[in-house]
Amino acid sequence: MRGLGAFGGLAGLLVALLLLPTACTAGVGARDAAGWFEAEPDGLSTSGVPQRSKILAADGTTIATFFYQNRVDVPLEKIAPVVRQAVLAIEDSRFYEHGAIDAQGTLRALASNLSSGQVTQGGSGITQQYVKNLLLTQADSDAERREAREVSAARKIRELKYAVALEKKFSKDEILRRYLNIAYYGDGAYGVEAASRHYFSKHASQLTLPEAALLAGVVRYPYAYDPIRHPGAARERRDTVLTRMAELGWIDQAKADEAKREPLKLDVDNVRSGCVTSKAPFFCDYVQREILTDPVFGKTQLDREKLLKRGGLTIRTTLDRRAQKAAQRAVDGHVPPKNSAHKAAAEAMVEPGTGEIKAMAVDRRLGPDRDRGKTWINFAADASHGSSIGMQAGSTFKAFTLAAALDEGLPFGTRLMAPRAYTPVGYRNCDGDRVGDPSASLRNSADGEGGKQFSLVTGTHHSVNTFFLALEKKVGLCDTVRMAERLGMKQANGKALEQYPSFTLGFNPVSPLRLAAAYAAFGARGRYCEPVAIREIRDASGHRLKVPGRHCEQALDEGVADAVNYVLRGVLTKGTARGMGLGRDAAGKTGTVDNFSAAWFAGYTPDLAAAVWVGDPRGGYKHPMENLCMDGRCYGAVFGATIPAPIWQQSMLGALSHTDPTSFHRPPSHFFSRGSGEDRAKVPDVRGMKPSEAVARLRAAGFKARVGAPVESRRFPKGTVAGMSPTSAEPGDTITLHISKGAKRKQDKQRRGGGLPTGPVVPAPGDPAQQAPA
Repeated sequence: MRGLGAFGGLAGLLVALLLLPTACTAGVGARDAAGWFEAEPDGLSTSGVPQRSKILAADGTTIATFFYQNRVDVPLEKIAPVVRQAVLAIEDSRFYEHGAIDAQGTLRALASNLSSGQVTQGGSGITQQYVKNLLLTQADSDAERREAREVSAARKIRELKYAVALEKKFSKDEILRRYLNIAYYGDGAYGVEAASRHYFSKHASQLTLPEAALLAGVVRYPYAYDPIRHPGAARERRDTVLTRMAELGWIDQAKADEAKREPLKLDVDNVRSGCVTSKAPFFCDYVQREILTDPVFGKTQLDREKLLKRGGLTIRTTLDRRAQKAAQRAVDGHVPPKNSAHKAAAEAMVEPGTGEIKAMAVDRRLGPDRDRGKTWINFAADASHGSSIGMQAGSTFKAFTLAAALDEGLPFGTRLMAPRAYTPVGYRNCDGDRVGDPSASLRNSADGEGGKQFSLVTGTHHSVNTFFLALEKKVGLCDTVRMAERLGMKQANGKALEQYPSFTLGFNPVSPLRLAAAYAAFGARGRYCEPVAIREIRDASGHRLKVPGRHCEQALDEGVADAVNYVLRGVLTKGTARGMGLGRDAAGKTGTVDNFSAAWFAGYTPDLAAAVWVGDPRGGYKHPMENLCMDGRCYGAVFGATIPAPIWQQSMLGALSHTDPTSFHRPPSHFFSRGSGEDRAKVPDVRGMKPSEAVARLRAAGFKARVGAPVESRRFPKGTVAGMSPTSAEPGDTITLHISKGAKRKQDKQRRGGGLPTGPVVPAPGDPAQQAPA
């Protein structure tokens, strides 16, 4: 029977007899079948079976698994020998002795078929069973699946023809390997490796005799012998396999009896397909949508879905598990998933200089919105990757106006009047059209102020709306818009940013991910990178697939970015988000949307950037965060520093806990041509102090100190500070100290004829010039 060349005639005869009486109606005679069997078959691909794909975090841990069929293809050497023996014992004990068709098994089935007048037994060996499973696996339509399952002469003949061809093409070991990897083992487990992991939480190479016998017994009727649903039937079937193995002499009877005494000992591991059960569900969903929407992964969406769910892909991503855990804990802690106010929060984290998405968190579980605490919408991403239409960004957009001003060379000390109300006229968009409303009156939000002059620095620290409207007009609306676009900003729906005077106040709806990537460019000294989630994809054979490329460019000069960082770091120390620092160089900007409809914070270090949104999915203007009480805690009105900034601070501290601090660079000197931009302050009076005490006092007040020429003083003892200048300065300025030499001796004065002292002296108390050395 091994000689397939001589097997054609006998095969034709066996097929004709086997299928009586139905074979005659199929129009296939024994002599025709013999010749037909020798022809090469068409229409059967043996390139591989569907395998599950997995998404991995940056450290290699699994984030999620995707599959139509939960299958992991493994080589024969990774399947325990006892598993192979158990399957062969119960399914095809003569597999290595016969060809494509087991004559004995076929004739045994023949007797049953002739007596009943229909095909009641197939006598199918391993090769035929593999063919049947392969045809079913490759069926794409319901019609193809019905054809693969139907009990008919035509299907049986087709399977036998394919079996003969496969025996010519592959070795027995390879056919057995393919069969073990394609067979269904019940409860959603396809292939012996997936079944082993599912039922016993171990690899197929580690299975024991009773475990192997259990899986071998399931294959014939996977639903009836499912050990989870029908443990009694499964155990009985297992024992049948053990008995058969002993009958064949493949194990001794004592070992079989010992195995029969073992309980089933299941250790079930349920692998779910998709992102719902992932620990990073919204990042997982982002990656899934990236694959399903990008033509680089297939011409049609169906092709891309097949690749993801059947291709056995290993998708290595940029996700940092520490950052993800920190972000999820922060958003859930400040805005619980089922909070009483129905508010929501989302955060995206991006690495400066690479654009790699390190974390993506939403304070919801992935699922239907009708279930409280769940949503299918990824509030952290754009519509193309999360179905979100975006949220107005508020004052976080002022950073782009600031960057545009600095890009045009305006120094920190540039001062503009910020009225309490501003009429937006005199603006032109990038088409040159006038935009603005003479009847409108834009005012300062609650997290800003007005009615006086501000510098680039102080206007930013205090987030003064009317100052930024004036600055945007000075710089040009179009230049401000172009700066935001250079940093990757666009509306969450994919459309270009709209251009009106209130652009700088952030009326455009955007996503946290876009905003985080833009701010990451500041941390990377002006290098902007498109957000990227996928590092590498390999197919089931280990070959690398093409993935979307990384797109980075120098969006603004390094010195300009350094200047932006210099200004925005003050927001965390003396501005609207003071107290939200990280204990390392960091910068950021608050954002509060009109009528408290939403709140934002976007911030960064040279190592990591993040943007946080807090709002109401039902509509921010309809459900504003004014007088907000949530789960027993009341906030009053919610600003960018009220909830978003604490989320940012907590998540960043966690994400960077194992990262050494990196410092910002000092801005070029020309930005200081009009001073530091800080408000001038009165210098503490340190006269009469010892020099070391005076220097410490000045440094504590934010000033630097140097020692100038010593002076004579009748008031201040020798060795103490007798004079200082200037007496009014910006924080960071240098104060010169003059140390007392003591009073001039009378005899020195008499030797010079009683003239006036020639060296500098300190005026007596009460003198109008007493704050400066004489």
